Amino acid sequence: MRVGIATDHGGFSLKEDLVPQLRSAGHEVVDFGAHQLNEGDDYPDYVTVLARAVAAQDVERGVAICGSGVGASVCANKIQGVRAALIHDHFSAKQGVEDDHMNILCMGGRTVGPAVAWDLVQTFLAARFSQAPRHLRRLGKVDLLEGEKQ
Repeated sequence: MRVGIATDHGGFSLKEDLVPQLRSAGHEVVDFGAHQLNEGDDYPDYVTVLARAVAAQDVERGVAICGSGVGASVCANKIQGVRAALIHDHFSAKQGVEDDHMNILCMGGRTVGPAVAWDLVQTFLAARFSQAPRHLRRLGKVDLLEGEKQ
């Protein structure tokens, strides 16, 4: 799978752990930065580029990291076509894709350790959207909300 990843300084070391693991697992990784640790950088500068790539289907899924994961999630969801969520548990990493067609997994570099993060990413990438009628109906309602933003 072609996977995008982005972070600011708050998740830099976690991103640096995840990128080689993703590549070792056979994924093509597009690293949207940060490419060096800079305590003064801002997550929107990286997460927005990732979110636009996911929405344009330049990458199939994305992983967005900041200190808590909250800002990355809020930022990513501002891009039409993105369904991002802050995830801390295995169930939500899977269910978010299966039921809600989540396409960006958000995590906190200061709240999730590398082993848990890797488990969450693997679960997220292995999950597939169910296409169940009730989930399609719900996503249709969410899509209508996106149209109201404009």
